[in-house]
Amino acid sequence: MTLILTHSDIDALIDRAAIYRVVEQAHIDLTTGDAVNPAPAQLPLIDGGTALPMVASSHRSGASVVKMLSDMPLNGARGLPSQRSTIMLLSARTGECEAVLDGRLITAIRTAAASAVATAHLARQESSTLGLIGAGTLAVEHARAICAVRPIEKVLVWSRSAATVDRFRDRTTGLDVQIEYAESPRRVVSAADIVCTLTPSQTPIIEGAWFRPGLHLNAVGAPPRPDHREIDGPGMADCRLIVDSTATALSKSGEVLLAIAEGYLTAADVRVELGDVIVAPQTGRRSDDEMTLFNSVGIGLQDLVTARTLLDAAIAQGAGSTVLLNA
Repeated sequence: MTLILTHSDIDALIDRAAIYRVVEQAHIDLTTGDAVNPAPAQLPLIDGGTALPMVASSHRSGASVVKMLSDMPLNGARGLPSQRSTIMLLSARTGECEAVLDGRLITAIRTAAASAVATAHLARQESSTLGLIGAGTLAVEHARAICAVRPIEKVLVWSRSAATVDRFRDRTTGLDVQIEYAESPRRVVSAADIVCTLTPSQTPIIEGAWFRPGLHLNAVGAPPRPDHREIDGPGMADCRLIVDSTATALSKSGEVLLAIAEGYLTAADVRVELGDVIVAPQTGRRSDDEMTLFNSVGIGLQDLVTARTLLDAAIAQGAGSTVLLNA
């Protein structure tokens, strides 16, 4: 039998603290060889769209996964999300399709969990001001996740739309923090200890010239397109760079690929993965003044462990619906 979990099912089941734990372990497993996550292929679609089949396998989870991510740049004009995804979880022992899950909320929450893991292992312990470039769902999830790993007292939020910031404020009322609107990205970077960039920008929205000693950044928002980035080349070069997956970053991260093309980085600079830092902390932040940057493209292994956690919770609670695919 195959369990089907809709967006509503997932919203009711998901435990953000549990997702943090399994995402952290997944990156450890990737470093130790207990999980496999190759760089995704890129399949061209009509109207400039791209399909990216994100695959991974995990010995610990006893599963493999295929997440089909569709990146559709013209969807905005259609009133539709620019990215859509569906996740298929399969047994590593029998090959049976155990579950099919909507990917929308999973992607947002596992992405925020990865940023929180990076923040926990890279940001200064006393960091108390969080800066968010963007105020949508990713920003909401990042505020929740980062506040769980650092003593955040203030959140500075910038968005092109003040109404979006108002909605962000309404959606984060449960956080015991001061939320302040920032008039520019530069204001966010100049005042925050931790900055998360969460916009689908094609041109840099953050300049390295604005960085302060000790800053930690999570570069999250740019879609997996080699011509999109939120942080300029000098900014990439000035930081201790950590990636979720070297293979994925070198094939899908515009931040990395454009900085290499411009001569600010080389491929050799893109060698430290998040799992390496967890296993060997000396490969991460080396001083309080060092600036660190986690470049997050997103990997299928994060989807796998999140889907496995949700499947286990759904079975325990009798949630979702089942179908017999081979009937």
